[in-house]
Parts: sequence; structure tokens; C-alpha cells
Amino acid sequence: MTEKCAIERRSYPPGQHGQSRRSRVTDYSLQLREKQKLRRMYGVLERQFRGIFKKADRQAGVTGENLLSLLERRLDNVVYRLGFALSRKQARQLVNHGHIMVNGRKTDIASFTASVGDVIEVKPGSRELLAIKAALDVGEGRGVSSWLDCDRDAFKGTVRGLPTKDEVGAPVNEQVIVELYSR
Repeated sequence: MTEKCAIERRSYPPGQHGQSRRSRVTDYSLQLREKQKLRRMYGVLERQFRGIFKKADRQAGVTGENLLSLLERRLDNVVYRLGFALSRKQARQLVNHGHIMVNGRKTDIASFTASVGDVIEVKPGSRELLAIKAALDVGEGRGVSSWLDCDRDAFKGTVRGLPTKDEVGAPVNEQVIVELYSR
């Protein structure tokens, strides 16, 4: 940053009310920030996120862990975790453009929830795409989650089990999000 950078010169926000603004952090702002962090991580819109939360709330067990499990089992995220894409956005695009098959059938819905035993693979005609090859090359050093099996040579992966909170590794306190929606 340069000498002229306002952030370096002042520790308060710009504008006439910058110094007088209170920087008190409320419970609501913490809850909202955690929810927004999780939404942006998975690239989910508010309405979709609310629907996933309602689904997690209806399931038996801990709502926060169910929420993380449902988000983690979205098809675009599974494609990313298997290493077929460099990012979740790229994985979503691969799914939307019809390059991914689930149990031998073309699936172009990124929000599809993968179940235990589902086989996710790249379509045979799409295996030569540079984006997929580059992702597999980069992803060799990066391991695959323990709830997934991946055969990189066959461009295929299998969902072995449900992801747990520890396996997700998201830097989010999901219990705070549950409190936000329980208001």
C-alpha cells in the first residue's frame, strides 16, 4: 500500500460519520457474518440456503451438522472435492454444462444432493477438457475427503459415507447460524 492509502493513515472508516461510528459487535452481526461466510463459501443464494436449512432442521440429529452435511453433499461441491474442478464455481459450471454424470445419468443440476453410494463421473466426451485435466493435475497433491473415494484415472468418484463436521473443515461456527434462524 502507498502513503496515500486512507486505510493506512486512519483506523476509522471514511466519511463524515466515520469517527463517530460505533464498532460494537452485536450477537446478530456475528450470526449474520457466520451465515454469510458459509453462503459465500458454497456459492449459495439466500433463498437456497434457507431451504437447505429447513431441510436440515427437519432431519434427525444436530441441525448445524446436518446443514454442513447437506451443503457438502451438493453435486457442485462433490465435484470440487473429488478434484475435477479447481474451485466450486468451476465445478458448478461443469455440472451446469452437462459434463458430469451421477450413477450413469447426465445431471446438470448443481444443487443435486449426492447420497451414499452415488457414483459421480466425468462424461467420456468431456474427459479431454483442459479445465478438468488441469484440475486433476493440481489436485494430485491435494487429498480427497475421507467420505469420498476417487479414481482419477477413470474420472470417477464414489460417495462412501456422510461427511462429518470434522471432515468438512469449514472455518464456521454452524451453531451460531442455527441460533440466527431460530429467532
